[in-house]
Amino acid sequence: MSRVNNISPERKAYIKQIKQRKASIHMVQISILILFFVLWETAANLRWIDPFITSQPTRMFKTLKVLHSSGSLYLHIGSTIWETFIGFTVGTMGGILIAILLWWSNFLAKVSEPYLVVLNALPKVALGPIIIVWMGNGMPAIITMALLISIIVTIISMLNAFLNVDEDKIKLLKTLGATKYQILRKVILPASLPNMISALKVNVGLSWVGVIMGEFLVSKAGLGFLIVYGSQVFKLDIVMTSVIILAIAAAIMYVGVSYFEKKILKWQQ
Repeated sequence: MSRVNNISPERKAYIKQIKQRKASIHMVQISILILFFVLWETAANLRWIDPFITSQPTRMFKTLKVLHSSGSLYLHIGSTIWETFIGFTVGTMGGILIAILLWWSNFLAKVSEPYLVVLNALPKVALGPIIIVWMGNGMPAIITMALLISIIVTIISMLNAFLNVDEDKIKLLKTLGATKYQILRKVILPASLPNMISALKVNVGLSWVGVIMGEFLVSKAGLGFLIVYGSQVFKLDIVMTSVIILAIAAAIMYVGVSYFEKKILKWQQ
């Protein structure tokens, strides 16, 4: 007999209720989004707002078609996504590895603590001109900007997670003769998995911020470049279209991380 047939009627009703609730939430979210664009379009058509300044959905759709026809749309989207992916991946993995190193050596953790605090508080955009001089006028400078923004936050959050793991579990493994590597693998990393997922979610936003800031400063392609170009030539349709595309891309990336979180937590169980 299959597992489905073994589920009680009460359990089936509960699962059905949960699914209906999720469907209702998604429906309301989509309805709010549609209503927002309808109101935006209506307000622009009735001249409640100036479409030259605020743009409107139909004008953005026309701009999207023009960018698609010229072939530049996918160049800009691809450039920004690639830069964000590299900054996100290297920032997250590098931050976790450095946090492990600092957890391993209490001496290094104490030495680096004030520097991490200062670097975290320092506005990274202030380093933009220096990064451009060091890395050159191109993609490496943009990726470096994204990396600087995400890696410091990851180091601090993951190091705090490692240090806040239950001391009793660590002491128990030590009494059993476990090495530091075994403690890391058996206790520290599994207990810090939720914090790693949280770091991934935070870094999604930070990586996008870093890349767009970098593209504002130095770029020949990308959504940030389009936003700056559109504002300079007073083509606000390009600006708003780029912002909407940016929001959609960031949302898709966040959904991907959430899906990864569900798979990891399910595997851990």
